[in-house]
Amino acid sequence: MGEVFKEQLVKRASNSKDTAKRIGIIVLAVLILFICTIIPVIQSFLMFIVVGVAFGAFFLMSLLNVEYEYAFTNGELDIDIIYNRSRRKRAFSGIVKDFEVMAHVDDKAYAGDFHNVTEIKDFSSGVVNVNTYAFLSTYKGKRLKIIIEPNDMMLKAFSTVLTPRKLHKKL
Repeated sequence: MGEVFKEQLVKRASNSKDTAKRIGIIVLAVLILFICTIIPVIQSFLMFIVVGVAFGAFFLMSLLNVEYEYAFTNGELDIDIIYNRSRRKRAFSGIVKDFEVMAHVDDKAYAGDFHNVTEIKDFSSGVVNVNTYAFLSTYKGKRLKIIIEPNDMMLKAFSTVLTPRKLHKKL
C-alpha cells in the first residue's frame, strides 16, 4: 500500500462576533490614546505609547484572520489553525480509524451519538453546508465533537480508513 497524503485549506468566514471584536479593539485603542493625552506624566512617552497601541491593535486584528488546514497522512488527521497566513498552531491530531462516528452536522439520525461530549471544537468555515461534518474523538483525555468541512477528496480518503458503520456521508 502506498503513501496517502491529502491536504485542504478552509478559511473561516467573518461573522458578527469578529466584527464586534474588531470594533472593540479600535475603540479600546482610541480610548487608551485619549487617556494618555490627558495625563501629563504620560504625555512625554506619547510617541512610544502610540506605536505600542498601534502594534497591539494590529496584532489582535491579525488573530481574527483564521484558516484551518486539514492534513490526512496515512490514516492520521492533523488540523492546524493558521492565523493571518503566517502563524500556525496544531489544534488536533488523531488516527481516523479511532473516530467513533462521523456524520453530517445536520443529520438527526446520529445526533444522539454526539450527546455526551466534553467540548465542541469548530474547525469549519462557520457556515453549515453540504460538506460540514462532525466526528467524535478522544483527544488529550477529552471526548470531543469536532466540526470540519472536508471536500470530496478528503471524504474519499477518510472512507478508505473508516468503516461505513462509522462514516455516514450525506447523500
